[in-house]
Amino acid sequence: MIFGRTVDDQTRCIHYHTQEDVIAIKFKCCRRYYPCHLCHEADHRAQTWPRNEWSEPAVLCGVCKGEMSIHTYLATSSCPYCGARFNERCGAHTHLYFQTT
Repeated sequence: MIFGRTVDDQTRCIHYHTQEDVIAIKFKCCRRYYPCHLCHEADHRAQTWPRNEWSEPAVLCGVCKGEMSIHTYLATSSCPYCGARFNERCGAHTHLYFQTT
């Protein structure tokens, strides 16, 4: 189940809804999938995933519903299961989801 204000069944939301906005992040604090940090902030403050937990399946492809680890997601620009392209500009928000320092 995807929480937040989605606009379609591929995890696009009212904040990010381009063709390539097709992932949802499982947030560490609540273990719930949200399409973006803004959707999550509407519910509660986020907790980022520490580096030692990046093998956790915490990213969902909205196209095929395949789950991937944080390591896998950060190492690719498309879904390893179905090939759907991810929005490369999401890299600017990495620090909002995953510990980067």
